[in-house]
Amino acid sequence: MSKSVINTDRAPKAIGTYSQAVKSGTTVYLSGQIPLVPETMEMVSQEFSAQAVQVFENLKAVCEAAGGSTNDLTKVNIYMTDLSNFAKVNEIMSQYFKQPYPARAAIGVKELPKGAQIEIDGIMELPE
Repeated sequence: MSKSVINTDRAPKAIGTYSQAVKSGTTVYLSGQIPLVPETMEMVSQEFSAQAVQVFENLKAVCEAAGGSTNDLTKVNIYMTDLSNFAKVNEIMSQYFKQPYPARAAIGVKELPKGAQIEIDGIMELPE
C-alpha cells in the first residue's frame, strides 16, 4: 500500500524531519500539533485555552487537507504540561467533535516543543 504526505498552509509547517500527516490507504496519521499560528509560526498566546483552541484549529486544517474532518479522527493523544487543564480541554474539544467521540488518551508531560502547554496528535479513518 502506498503512502502520501498531507500538507497544508492552514497549519504550522513541520519544524523537523516529519510531515503534518501521512495517508496510507484510508488511514491518516496526524503528527502532533502545538499552538503555533500558521502564518507567523509563533505561539498564539501564553493562555492555556487559547493554546488549546489553536491546536484544535491546526488539527482541523490538517484533517480537511486530507479530505476529512475532526469527526473522522478515531484516536487522539493529548499531551499537557498541567493536567489540571483537563476540564478546559474537554470543554474546547466538544466544539470540534460530535458523538461518537474518538478514543483518547491524556498524558501529563514535563515539557513540549517551543514551551507549548498542549500538543495533540491523532489517527483519522477517511470514509471510503
